[in-house]
Amino acid sequence: MLLNQFLLLSAVLFCIGIYGVVVRRNGVMVLMSIELILNAVNINLVAFGANTGTPMGQVFSLFVIAVAAAEVGVGLAIVLLIYRNRHSIDIDELDELKG
Repeated sequence: MLLNQFLLLSAVLFCIGIYGVVVRRNGVMVLMSIELILNAVNINLVAFGANTGTPMGQVFSLFVIAVAAAEVGVGLAIVLLIYRNRHSIDIDELDELKG
């Protein structure tokens, strides 16, 4: 397969993720959109690594997956605490975090 096909897939996933972060009001959906963005980055890393013939893209992709797992853990904990206190995970209703 060509590198262009992987880049096009990655660009589509990245755009869907950005759209989800900007438009969605649900905290869990925003976290899922961020995961789409990170998966688009992983596709780019692996595609460029395969194109150059080095395993560095796959190594960096594993680091991104580890960071994404930590981000999901912390993000879901925050969303659960917000739901426990506010009985809603609507991001527009959150004004307690303003300084």
